[in-house]
Amino acid sequence: MWAYNNPVQVRFGAGAMDSLADQIKGRRYAIVTYPEPYFAELSASIAERSGPAALIVDDVAPNPDYKHLLPQCVRFAELETQPDVIVALGGGSVIDSAKVFAAAGGSFSNVARYLETGQGADAFVNTPIIAVPTTAGTGSEVTCWATVWDEARGKKFSLAHRDLYPEAAIVDPALMLGKPYGLTLSTGLDTLSHALESIWNVNANPISARFAVASAKRILRDLPSLLGDLQNLDLRASMAEASLMAGMAFSNTKTAIAHNISYPITLGWGVQHGIACSFTLPSVLRSVIGLGGFREEALKEIFGEDLGRGADDLDRFLNAVGVGTRFHDHGIPAHRWPGIIRDAFAGERGRNFIGTLDRFMATQDALAT
Repeated sequence: MWAYNNPVQVRFGAGAMDSLADQIKGRRYAIVTYPEPYFAELSASIAERSGPAALIVDDVAPNPDYKHLLPQCVRFAELETQPDVIVALGGGSVIDSAKVFAAAGGSFSNVARYLETGQGADAFVNTPIIAVPTTAGTGSEVTCWATVWDEARGKKFSLAHRDLYPEAAIVDPALMLGKPYGLTLSTGLDTLSHALESIWNVNANPISARFAVASAKRILRDLPSLLGDLQNLDLRASMAEASLMAGMAFSNTKTAIAHNISYPITLGWGVQHGIACSFTLPSVLRSVIGLGGFREEALKEIFGEDLGRGADDLDRFLNAVGVGTRFHDHGIPAHRWPGIIRDAFAGERGRNFIGTLDRFMATQDALAT
């Protein structure tokens, strides 16, 4: 038996941003976004159609961290009346931050308690969210979780609650034009990782696999072309659709081992998330050859009947866009990676993985010889 569910209303296409005022519907709203002129201009255009925002949180940083989220939540607490809806305008860090604010209702301590103990979700406010992604990568606009970091203590948490699915996702590829090469690469590889991680996953189902296959094939086909033509709206639209489909896939499965390996690498060595969660993908693929069932069928749709050759092709794909596929390519010493892998397999996302520690370690030993 299997089940699939995703409650987010999606509006997709160039110009979809124009529908935001209709989605706000005259409600009191807050904007969460980045501290850049481009986003200030977008925020001003929203105000022209929907009236002034009750609050603008415009200092979101990459990888939402306790040290930022706490004072940002205080700004919500200082409002006389809380917003009826939060507009998350930006990439994954913005949408993840908005989910924290939506749950907190001005009290970050409620969220921190839940992250650290698993208790206290009954205190969440769960303000509705309208997600307007401006990058194609995280899929956070159609999931009910957010990644939260506490860098000071070297910790990473996942805020996950069924009431944190956004009310709506407005995906406008025109907002993604002109994003720089590095961001386009990292977010594109994050999408590829989401798609593949949702396939080699104990929670996979035939519907999530359909989304994942379509997403991965688009990434492998179109990401290199987009990296050479960053102003191409058709390619931006293709990548935005791929990101959305990967989000629809892993919204039901969560991620798996490649993501769990990535977190300490981002924390300890500063490797961008999209790179950190994608450089092990060929090794993971090699470790699940012979898996069988609809999961292996899905992987063969993407990489061909010979998955060993497919893993080699994936190696070449990543190398061609400048991403090495060995731990030492990213500055991780040889004596550190075995412990990172073992810890990753013991974690929640590691337990989502359909494969085994021994087979994955064998792929790494082969790379080291």
